[in-house]
Amino acid sequence: MLKTLSFPLRIVSPKTYGYRFSWVGRIGLGVILLWAGLAIFGPALQPYPPGEIVDWDYFGPMSDQFWLGTDYLGRDILSRILMGARYTLGIALASVFLACAAGVILGMVAAVIGGWFDTILSRLLDAFNGIPSLLFGLVVVAAIGSSIPVLIMTLAAIYLPGSYRFARALAVNVNTMDFVTVARARGEGTPYLIAREIFPNILGPVLADLGLRFVFIVLVLSGLSFLGLGVQPPYADWGALVRENIEGLSLGAPAVVFPSLAIASLTISVNMFIDNLPTKIRDRS
Repeated sequence: MLKTLSFPLRIVSPKTYGYRFSWVGRIGLGVILLWAGLAIFGPALQPYPPGEIVDWDYFGPMSDQFWLGTDYLGRDILSRILMGARYTLGIALASVFLACAAGVILGMVAAVIGGWFDTILSRLLDAFNGIPSLLFGLVVVAAIGSSIPVLIMTLAAIYLPGSYRFARALAVNVNTMDFVTVARARGEGTPYLIAREIFPNILGPVLADLGLRFVFIVLVLSGLSFLGLGVQPPYADWGALVRENIEGLSLGAPAVVFPSLAIASLTISVNMFIDNLPTKIRDRS
């Protein structure tokens, strides 16, 4: 007599979909939001005008009156860091959005059109990408002058080729998918293919790439400012604050250490956030 096999039925409750965000990513996002808030509301939080000499003792120590000490002229370091947050984050954000917007659009257009347009554009941007970023920034800023629009356009031009290559590689893969072939067979034009078929499918990696390029731009901007070609006095970003006070490191370390920590905390936090972006999971209720 044959014995029938029976398996227990497992009743699974409906699944809900959500996003899991690791604690490392949450810390990174928290620091990013903190600096963004300080950049926006910094002028209201500054205890002293950032360009005003408030202490006759240069490189003054940290105290109840000056929480982070004073710089080589007796200006409050905390006020100048809050001012520098607006310039550092503002210039970096404007540059990275310009670079990524132009690079992604050109990359998708080149992937869809292909042919001679793709070849010529890729070779030109490859040649431009071979120029060292800091050297290019030094030449342009030294030749034209250091102003905020020049810094933004220079930094955007430096990172446009990399953004183009990244977006093009993604778009080429999506362009070979069946749904794109079907849309092309329906007679859809290039704008439709780019906006409705390709861009939504590369948006996630593009946003991650944008965050990484933001970090690179902050570091290049800080390097230019450290060399005296960034934001000019009386205004300053964090790199300029380090340059201004580097000679007094032995006398007033806080004037150098705290702007450096601001740069490090922002760049590390962006990396923590990018490396731990929330991934979609299915949670059983």
